[in-house]
Amino acid sequence: MIINTICKNRYLIMIIGLMAILGQSCKQKLENQIEAATVTKPNIIYILADDMGYGDLGSYGQKIIKTPVLDRMANEGMRFTQHYSGSTVCAPSRGVLMTGLNTAHAYIRGNFSQQEEGNLPIPDSTVTVAEILKKRGYKTGVIGKWGLGGPKSVGGPNNQGFDYSFCYLDQRNAHEYYPEYLWENEEKYELEKNVNKQEIQYSHDLFTNKALDFVKQNKEEPFFLYLPYTIPHGKYQVPDDAPYSDLDMPQPIKNYAAMITRMDGDIGKIMELLKSLNIDENTIVIFSSDNGPTRNVNKYYDCNGPSRGFKRDLYEGGIKAPMIARWPGKIKAGTTSDLISDFSDFLPSACEIAGIKPPKNIDGISFLAELQGEKQKKHDFLYWEFFKYHYGWKEGDDPKTRNSFESQAVRMGNWKAVRKGIAKNPDAKLELYDLSIDQGETNDVAIKYPEIVKKIEQFMANTRYDVEFFSKE
Repeated sequence: MIINTICKNRYLIMIIGLMAILGQSCKQKLENQIEAATVTKPNIIYILADDMGYGDLGSYGQKIIKTPVLDRMANEGMRFTQHYSGSTVCAPSRGVLMTGLNTAHAYIRGNFSQQEEGNLPIPDSTVTVAEILKKRGYKTGVIGKWGLGGPKSVGGPNNQGFDYSFCYLDQRNAHEYYPEYLWENEEKYELEKNVNKQEIQYSHDLFTNKALDFVKQNKEEPFFLYLPYTIPHGKYQVPDDAPYSDLDMPQPIKNYAAMITRMDGDIGKIMELLKSLNIDENTIVIFSSDNGPTRNVNKYYDCNGPSRGFKRDLYEGGIKAPMIARWPGKIKAGTTSDLISDFSDFLPSACEIAGIKPPKNIDGISFLAELQGEKQKKHDFLYWEFFKYHYGWKEGDDPKTRNSFESQAVRMGNWKAVRKGIAKNPDAKLELYDLSIDQGETNDVAIKYPEIVKKIEQFMANTRYDVEFFSKE
């Protein structure tokens, strides 16, 4: 009987012990689940330069213009060598970035102005990356140059998913760095110190301060900050304390370099703030440019290196863009990627970073796998098309004079195809270049490779569709 009692007690102790172990395991599992559920989603900051060349950064070969912050960002993250903007001019490039649709399918395919303030607005039905992130708990802000709809229009930033906006809404006004007003949440924000052509309140500095405020105000919750700076787009204005006064160049050309260096320093302020708020490791920062540089600055700074063409061209010099991505602990420092990518890829990438399934029927492919050193899905084709524009066009004019379909381009592996002059000659022939041996697009090999030309022409014909640009919807 005593032996039986001892055995029962031993079994009881064993059962109690097992229950304790299982209980502790369940508790730990629950705590892990709670901790995982309360981890803040990554913050996303996308910084966009305006009309800055692929080669305007030290990390991309620039010898004159100083960009220590962005060069350090490249050393601490990933530098892309075959990235492209959404278009060769401002508005369509930004439209691609916001929607994940290339210009075969996007609504905005050129710089179209209107009589009233604001550019041709994207439709209310447009789904933007800001709308997607906002619905999933992100605070969203855009600070800088919008260009996709005027104040209170369907294309205005606050109607397209942004909780906060501080912008030039009409990109024509963004050519002036000392404006008399900007737009805050689509309400006029007066800059009284700039009245009567005084040059006191430099818009770029205001954008930086507003960006810093946005980060501070939203440090406790996930945020998406889209920071499309206007630097270094002309006109080339910069405060008097600018560097490069010793360069033997025209003053506006010296100002171009000074503007880029100023932007670089202000990006440094944002990076330092992230560290001071202890959110640096939970924030991915991406930097790029909306299209290539203008011809007049390229001849002084070699902004495009070996690339042919400039802004408004669909050759490499008009659309190839730098891209740097930094995310401590997630992106291996000092890496370089030759992934062929473009602006349409940002929307699905932002979705995947935020743990959101990207929408269907977009052109972009998430590059998150590439950032993390994993197997990356690749594009079969990249596509661009460009419409000429006329800022002087007004209501009542023949839309055909403004809606001129000017050029197309396709990237397929190492092949690059360009058709230009389509407005005058709808049957313009395709030019074909092998970028693996001809980065400057100097040797048209279309005659040698008719099967490649036919494949690209079929893709061009099948992928694009026309858009009624002047609908009032």
